[in-house]
Amino acid sequence: MIVTKESRRTKIRKRIRSKISGTAERPRLSIYRSNADIYAQLIDDVKGVTLLAASSRDKDFQRSGNKVEQSKAVGTAIAKKAIEKGLSTVVFDRSGYLYHGRVQSLAEGAREGGLKF
Repeated sequence: MIVTKESRRTKIRKRIRSKISGTAERPRLSIYRSNADIYAQLIDDVKGVTLLAASSRDKDFQRSGNKVEQSKAVGTAIAKKAIEKGLSTVVFDRSGYLYHGRVQSLAEGAREGGLKF
């Protein structure tokens, strides 16, 4: 059996998702990283709904700097939206990506924005 990067990430993602879950009081901060952009969502897994979302493709997002700096800006943007909605603690879901580079930058930006995880 050939193990590709994507199949390996999917396996890790399923392992992570079996252990963590988001609620209305403490939603899951899920991220998706494409080659060009990064997306973040706050998800209530009990109801199965997305509470908030932010990405580097939003209309009000200022594209400046490299992708790591943009990821940090997305993290602070999702944190700002969450604080406005009254959410301060989340469960971080790295979606099978290594906690390095853009993923780490988004997490640091969310922490600087006021989210606790």
